[in-house]
Amino acid sequence: MYKLLKNHPMKIAIIYNKDLTGVINTFGMQNKEFYSEKNVKRVAECLEKAGHNVQILDGNMYIIERLQHFMPRVIEGEQLGMVFNMAYGIQGESRYTHIPSMLEMLGIPYLGSNPSGHALALDKVMTKIVWQKHDLPTPGFWVFNSGEDDFSKVAYPVIVKPKMESVSFGLRVVNNEVDLKEAVSFIVSEFEQQALVEQFIRGREFCVGLIGNNPVETFPVLEIDLEGNPDAIVSVTDKKKKQREKICPANIPDDLAKKMQQFSLEAFRALGLRDFARVDIRLDEQDNIYLLEINSMASLGASGSYPHAALVAGYDFCKLVNRMVDVATVRYFGTKQAIDKEERSAQKLPLHSRLRTYIRSRSEYAENLLEKLVNFNTHVRNVTGINQATTLIANELSAMGFTQEIFPHFEVGNGLFFTNTTGETFDYLLLLSVDDQKKLADQENFRATELKLYGTGVWDNKGGVICTLLALQALRFGRLLKKLKIGVLIMTDTNTGGKYSSDVLNAKALKSHRVLAFHGGNADGSIVTSRSGSGRFQYDIKLMDHRSENVNIAAAVFYKALSAMVNLSNGSSEIELAPYDTTFKSNIFRGYANGSAKISVRFNDQKEFDTFDEQLKKIVKLTRQQSQLFTCQLDGGMTRLPMAESPLNDDLWRALKKLAKLCDLTITKEHRWSSSNISNIATDKPKIDGLGPIGGYNNSWEEYIYRNSITDRALLLALLLNEKP
Repeated sequence: MYKLLKNHPMKIAIIYNKDLTGVINTFGMQNKEFYSEKNVKRVAECLEKAGHNVQILDGNMYIIERLQHFMPRVIEGEQLGMVFNMAYGIQGESRYTHIPSMLEMLGIPYLGSNPSGHALALDKVMTKIVWQKHDLPTPGFWVFNSGEDDFSKVAYPVIVKPKMESVSFGLRVVNNEVDLKEAVSFIVSEFEQQALVEQFIRGREFCVGLIGNNPVETFPVLEIDLEGNPDAIVSVTDKKKKQREKICPANIPDDLAKKMQQFSLEAFRALGLRDFARVDIRLDEQDNIYLLEINSMASLGASGSYPHAALVAGYDFCKLVNRMVDVATVRYFGTKQAIDKEERSAQKLPLHSRLRTYIRSRSEYAENLLEKLVNFNTHVRNVTGINQATTLIANELSAMGFTQEIFPHFEVGNGLFFTNTTGETFDYLLLLSVDDQKKLADQENFRATELKLYGTGVWDNKGGVICTLLALQALRFGRLLKKLKIGVLIMTDTNTGGKYSSDVLNAKALKSHRVLAFHGGNADGSIVTSRSGSGRFQYDIKLMDHRSENVNIAAAVFYKALSAMVNLSNGSSEIELAPYDTTFKSNIFRGYANGSAKISVRFNDQKEFDTFDEQLKKIVKLTRQQSQLFTCQLDGGMTRLPMAESPLNDDLWRALKKLAKLCDLTITKEHRWSSSNISNIATDKPKIDGLGPIGGYNNSWEEYIYRNSITDRALLLALLLNEKP
């Protein structure tokens, strides 16, 4: 058994059905029962009020990948999460069982009954057989396969319903064989299943809600007001459009109410159900009780009987939702995970829960903004495209009260600085990059899948821009932004080594307590606490003596020198060298030959780089001295210093780690073998990078981010910014 910390928040995935096309084939019975997005979000907000980290996931064929990304793995030391299952299934028989069966296979705890319990409860015929074996009262019944079956033994009136549906789909009362044949034919054709024909009980209709396992708590008996008509039934129209009045507690004698509750409890246990359910009951005109059916996924809809009775029992909607989580947690782990309902009702909603709810409510807006940003071509030399992107960001910041300062650059897009303070110092300096290396012809436009978002720059920089805007908007929503002094520097020259923005960057960093940058984190949730420095060289050789026999000599010398340069980094853990754009052109008849190679260098220690630089130059000098047949040269040098590990960075990392634990998020440390503009900061300030969404590159070298990581990283940033240095 896993040991859990009392009152510690969990990761809770709410699974419901939205996209019914997310299947390999459309096959068998199609589900007609759904939760609205409004109801699902209402549940999510209640769970977030209890401090849980909540994600809403669509329960189609992509659900395993979604859960793999969101749910913690206990073998890695994280606390076990849970699924709040609101998925009725997409298609086929026993559809209630599909998500629970998958969760059992994956090893993920979930709220509600197990597959066998759901299968029995959804099959109304099997339910009645089990109840009969347990001497529980239920109306007599017949089962038919078609309208041509023998109906001679049926005693009218009867009610006809699909064998394996709920929400009163297909419900119809009939009084003769002609109508029965028609009703059965409709059920078999429309629902592709057997028809259950059940003795109709004239009288009143009730239901009993249950919650818990050991013990099981029964809610007060609730009566559906049939307005005095003993022949009335609760139809689909009644449940979905014209709601009938509910009377709770029901106006019946106490002993009759207790008897209904006891029968309901026995019915729940007879089917082996768990956590919660609702039993539907008919009371005839002689006060005889008949159990009609049991719903193992009792509706949490705002107008539903289950939450109505729960309210009378003392559970408002949020208390009910969190009580359901408590019940499942006790069943799995033997201890309560969430705060008791009395404690929860008296507790103010924590800041991280309030901010998470707001950020999640803005997720669609954030993705739309990201799509616009990604679809701007922001190649480092595309001034028009970059200025379009920075204007979009500027509009968002200006709406939050930030003032703007422009730094004109003519070779790249203009740099911009924003602040929400008139003071000379900043609590945080936020570095946003927008440029990339892809020209318009090579740009990958924004596209979305169930789990990921793709497009040029979506991971490297633009996803981080959106996280920053979301975090600032959340702080403004919480009336916290005006208490902070924030500077935002938008840079358009990351792919030129930051040579245009370097002076402004250092001037602003000097006035800031902490510096944060927003390139994406790796799939393990990494935060970049150190970066390599960078260097860039170009090596060229040209044949001067144009005799044909010298062409081979020039080629040999060029590649020998290049090989010697590459070998300089062999065996070193502090420096890496990679040639690129290497060309050698020659013509033996004309005695023509020249070679060119660009060389990229990454290093962790400046002294190592200085030594390396000297060795490169020595190789070229020796090459030049070997012969007068050709000329060669080496240009370039260091473009950025490394961002080294430091105690100041570690302090900032620990603060972030503490906040991540509070929100039940996973972050890891990363040294990134690439350089960025944050490395150009000369002053010793606490600084970290990689605060953008989690993602990377796929096998086709497309950039991607995980959709849910936008909200996670925005929340983490908002909480960090709220902690003044």
